[in-house]
Amino acid sequence: MKKALRLHTPLTGEICTGLRTGDVVLLSGIVITARDVAHRRICEAINRGDEPPVSLKGETIFYAGPTPAPPSRVIGSIGPTTSGRMDIYTPTLLEAGLKGMIGKGKRSSAVRESIRQNHAVYFGAMGGVAALLSQCVTAVEMIAYEDLGTEAIRRLDIVDFPLIVINDIEGRDLYEMVMIGNDHLY
Repeated sequence: MKKALRLHTPLTGEICTGLRTGDVVLLSGIVITARDVAHRRICEAINRGDEPPVSLKGETIFYAGPTPAPPSRVIGSIGPTTSGRMDIYTPTLLEAGLKGMIGKGKRSSAVRESIRQNHAVYFGAMGGVAALLSQCVTAVEMIAYEDLGTEAIRRLDIVDFPLIVINDIEGRDLYEMVMIGNDHLY
């Protein structure tokens, strides 16, 4: 297995250009959470010419809705949700400066092309280990859309959050590479 790359947010086009499908990453820094309805609201604001509730420049969005924090913890379980549900909104967000996305599952060809055009990256996070992933979160702050409950936009401070590059700026897709038997990834 490849040695993990240590990255820190905010991401830049240069950082994303250096990443390749199959790279294992330990990400630290600030990411935001957002899911379907938050994505729709952000895109509606952008399409109206309004500023979204958070700047997307260099930002990384984690497609997650954390559970409430138990006593003595900053956050409850936090695992990735299926990314394809955000595909309709993703090109707009990438054009607004978004550089990284964290989720699970395949992305559409339109999203992969937008990732390539905007020098961004899509990371996969392991599903089924939400309680363990929450241990990588050191601070949480509500940012916007509190009415959405667990799906509100939150700012997370993360340390060594384990990820794998699924889609890189060359248009490669880890799922497709594995399906056709490209064993050169590891």
